[in-house]
Amino acid sequence: MSDDVIFSVVVGSRAYGLDTDDSDTDRRGVFVVPTRAFWRLDKPATHRDGPLPEQFSWEVERFCGLALDANPTVLECLWSPLVEVITPAGQRLRDLREAFLSERAHRSFAGYAEAQLRRLDPERPNWKQAMHMIRLLLSGLHLMRHGEPLVGMQAHRERLLAVRRGEVSWDSLIAWRAALSAELAAEPGVLPERPDRGRVEEFLVGVREENLSRRG
Repeated sequence: MSDDVIFSVVVGSRAYGLDTDDSDTDRRGVFVVPTRAFWRLDKPATHRDGPLPEQFSWEVERFCGLALDANPTVLECLWSPLVEVITPAGQRLRDLREAFLSERAHRSFAGYAEAQLRRLDPERPNWKQAMHMIRLLLSGLHLMRHGEPLVGMQAHRERLLAVRRGEVSWDSLIAWRAALSAELAAEPGVLPERPDRGRVEEFLVGVREENLSRRG
């Protein structure tokens, strides 16, 4: 693991409790570029792959921007129960997770699920993708009701895995999706209207100050 990583978690099926014998281990992380690197004409990368298989990381500023926009994948990283790396800065980031939340999560979770539906072919569905469409709606509905996304899907595991195996008919899948979408649309929610950008910016400035002396 690179020494600039402040936070790294396992996501995907293993974090959701939907893993099977052939499941990969998907990892997502946050790294911090030395502050002086931003003073150059060529700016540092905002993300990177690896070094492990199925691993992807964001630079901390990019991660915060996506979280403020209520990106479902990024928000779920902050609630993953499978934390592999967490530095003091990473702990401050995780402790800040509620500051990223806002009502825009309503649109983002519903929108990502809708995009997955549009990519599904009713004649030859990608059942794994269909499962994650439903999972997104379940997670988003829980977020609106309880103030945090639902990462662990153990309560829905058997039904979701049945979707993945193609044991649920297309009509039943669409009916389940429609019911969840209707619940999500009708849910007033407990989230604030806007995220707390001030707290997020204070965290980010602190990280930049801490990394001012690092060379890179």
